[in-house]
Amino acid sequence: MKKKDLVIAIPKEIQEGCRCVAVIPQTVKQLTSGGHTVLVQKGAGSDAFYLDEEYEAAGARIMDGANDVYSVADVVLKIYPPRHNDELNNYELDMMKEGATVIGFLSPISDASVVEKLRKRRLTGFAMELIPRISRAQGMDALSSFSTVMGYRAVLLAAGFLGKFFPLLMTAAGTIQPANVLVIGAGVAGLQAIAVSHRMGAKVEAFDTRPVVREQVESLGARFVEMELPEDMETRYGYAKEAPEEFIRREMEAIEARLHRTDVVITTALVYGKKAPLLITEQMVSRMRPGSVIVDLAAEQGGNCQLTVAGETVERNGVIVHGPVNLPSQLPFDASLMYSKNILNAFNNLYHGEDDSVDLEDEINANALVTYKGEVVSETVKHYLEGKNDR
Repeated sequence: MKKKDLVIAIPKEIQEGCRCVAVIPQTVKQLTSGGHTVLVQKGAGSDAFYLDEEYEAAGARIMDGANDVYSVADVVLKIYPPRHNDELNNYELDMMKEGATVIGFLSPISDASVVEKLRKRRLTGFAMELIPRISRAQGMDALSSFSTVMGYRAVLLAAGFLGKFFPLLMTAAGTIQPANVLVIGAGVAGLQAIAVSHRMGAKVEAFDTRPVVREQVESLGARFVEMELPEDMETRYGYAKEAPEEFIRREMEAIEARLHRTDVVITTALVYGKKAPLLITEQMVSRMRPGSVIVDLAAEQGGNCQLTVAGETVERNGVIVHGPVNLPSQLPFDASLMYSKNILNAFNNLYHGEDDSVDLEDEINANALVTYKGEVVSETVKHYLEGKNDR
């Protein structure tokens, strides 16, 4: 099979609450100009404001149902992990022909059944979340794209819940002091939350277990919380490692010491493949001022706050704890645009030759390929299946 003969399918996402689409019309143009056939399920992009007519104008063929795109595709480009399609009473991967490829978030660590499905049907599975954070892969880093959306949106949500202004205001009624914001975790989401909070005029403090991010935090106008930090808290691929118990205890003490004067806390602390670390207890929340707000971006992984309930807003002693889920779908137009560029770059890296063969020696492919024609490739996935983790 020549590379130019690939049939690429973009299904409509069936994840509850998802309004995003994996590929936008502009990206379809780039795919079709390379000789590929692109099939788009009817209405796949409509919730993100990308209409079927735009896809057709870009050279795609609009197909009625999910089975129409899955069953004939050589490559499926999607966002959320494959799941059971209740409408068709069929699992998404089971609709694919043997030997085909799926590129998207696959959750091979949290859902081993996905790996088994890939193996059983001899599918090639490329997991966007396993792309290493190296310079050459920056254009494929969908986690960073979605984290950018989440960090930005978290501040707007906090401002909506908070009963006071973010900036310093000089009014006829007197001076209004700026809000105090504490951002826990200075990854992509945290840095975006810092930047937006600072632009809105708040006084911002930030904490992270990795001392290397101090300069980035300060460059965005925030104060880096001083604390003796352990060495080597970042993996070789740029992800935060799980901190020792003693360090987490001291971290919680440092956070608690600031909560009584903090108006907004935005938590973003995650450890890949594990439940989010608990950093704010119910007792700590009780010491916050009434009217304060916690926006917990780790809600979908269990939350950094003990009171967090994913998808809900909890109030305790006047303190609001919000656990947002699926935040990229609150900005679906730009979230889809960013992801579409990421997945195009991943596709081009996977199929960069003149045929449909894959370079398994390539560092990105070697890490992100869960399976290649049914065989498990990713060392990360292998180690997790064996109960190990060195990511």
